[in-house]
Amino acid sequence: MHETTVTVVGNVATKPEFRDAGRAPSVRFRLASTARRFDRERGSWVDGATSFYTVWAWRGLAHNVTACVERGEPLLVHGRLRVHTYEHDGRRSADAVIDAIAIGHDMARGTSAWVRSAPLPADATGVPPGTPAHRSAAPPVPVPAPESVPTG
Repeated sequence: MHETTVTVVGNVATKPEFRDAGRAPSVRFRLASTARRFDRERGSWVDGATSFYTVWAWRGLAHNVTACVERGEPLLVHGRLRVHTYEHDGRRSADAVIDAIAIGHDMARGTSAWVRSAPLPADATGVPPGTPAHRSAAPPVPVPAPESVPTG
């Protein structure tokens, strides 16, 4: 009822790890978000602190992330924020975790081509679409060059 939802813009810091251990399929990756501010003395933008989030996506979103997202890519992640606290070697620590509702490429920094995902049941090869095995067997989807994309 009182969940905190956030939208974080950042870069994928780790390779997405797909899991399907009998429960709902899931994918996990780390997202790095670096604050930027304008330094008036220098007259330029400078990087501030970087925050790291563990992002979890489930079911169809997990399959689509596995098929489309690579380390280093700029993303927007929208989801429920949880803070996981734990103790390790006598020190208390906390991790920020986002249970993703929606994930997309940051189109302010590049182009993207949207393709409707296939149904989740296995295709003719017997491999579910969106899984790492299916991804390596699938032909690449052509993305038009920026100058050939219609505007307006």
